[in-house]
Amino acid sequence: MSKIEEYQPINCDDYDNLELACQHHLILALELRNGEKLQAKANDLISRKHVEYLVIEQDGEPRELRLDHIASFSHPEIGTVNVSMS
Repeated sequence: MSKIEEYQPINCDDYDNLELACQHHLILALELRNGEKLQAKANDLISRKHVEYLVIEQDGEPRELRLDHIASFSHPEIGTVNVSMS
């Protein structure tokens, strides 16, 4: 998926769960819409040019994931969240 495509905001409840994960710096199991799977610490949510990103830390390195590229995320405290568009 290219960064040029139009951003699709995610469901508010899904966003709230990501916000909670960031507040507690939870280690999330993430699956992206392109099939990539990863585990990373949720650090922050940011918005840049009307596109929202989850800032994660993976193997000690920061990375930004577009929220509309996340298919699902899970953690024992919040369960599994299948991300839907708003």
